[in-house]
Amino acid sequence: MKQLLLVFVGGGFGSVLRYVIGKYLNSAENGIPYGTLAANILGSLLIGIILGLAAKNDALSQNQTLLLATGFCGGFTTFSTFAYENHVFLKSGDFTSFAFYTIASFVIGFLAVFAGIYLVK
Repeated sequence: MKQLLLVFVGGGFGSVLRYVIGKYLNSAENGIPYGTLAANILGSLLIGIILGLAAKNDALSQNQTLLLATGFCGGFTTFSTFAYENHVFLKSGDFTSFAFYTIASFVIGFLAVFAGIYLVK
């Protein structure tokens, strides 16, 4: 039960922070949803750091990892919003924004995870 509560609390904080970032960085005028992109990339970096620390000499406990990686990063990052925003790009025929957003999200997201793991080595 304690583990469920840790994931719940971490996820709540992550979701609220993602909402705030999206509120200030996402806008219909600039096309690309920079808030979602920033949250997903920052969350990828954070999960790399957190899981890198967890793997390094057991620097984080299982409960800390659940709170931060599964809870916070799980709530902070969002694949469902990413998928929906890409659907909107495709539906409107904005293939350039679709390609940029999709490629940037995957490439920079993967690089951010690797960078986070590398930073804690």
